[in-house]
Amino acid sequence: MVRGALAFDNVMLYQGEEIKKLIPQRDPIMMVDALVSVDGDICKTELNVREGNFFIEDDLLMSEPGLIEHIAQSASAFAGYRCVVKGEPAPVGYIGEVKKFHCYRRPAIGDHLTTTITMGAEVNGITIIAGETTVDGEVVADTQMKIFTADE
Repeated sequence: MVRGALAFDNVMLYQGEEIKKLIPQRDPIMMVDALVSVDGDICKTELNVREGNFFIEDDLLMSEPGLIEHIAQSASAFAGYRCVVKGEPAPVGYIGEVKKFHCYRRPAIGDHLTTTITMGAEVNGITIIAGETTVDGEVVADTQMKIFTADE
């Protein structure tokens, strides 16, 4: 087991400061609070929407770019997890393309986001992912993305 991770049923849970081992983002744009489960090519992450979040607008709702960034950082946490488990450094990724983004409802301060990431094919450093974000079981956003991983 990787130091600093909690194990539940052979799944590692990263939260708080430990999540920083998986993603390069830092406050004020850190958009993942925890990696809660990993099962093959699927992971789940969480984010509590709080005051002071970089993507909260005047109406106290998260912007659509904030949802996109949350899904992208969730994919980054998953990629980071896979590398850390292999003893490799977490990669730095960039959004290459956002396809079929749907925002059904913008989350508000106090909402608890749960996001499911499904990793698809990876070719030449580009990975296709699908992401779905829910609040209390209600789908609030979903999308497909191409994520480019840079050789640092």
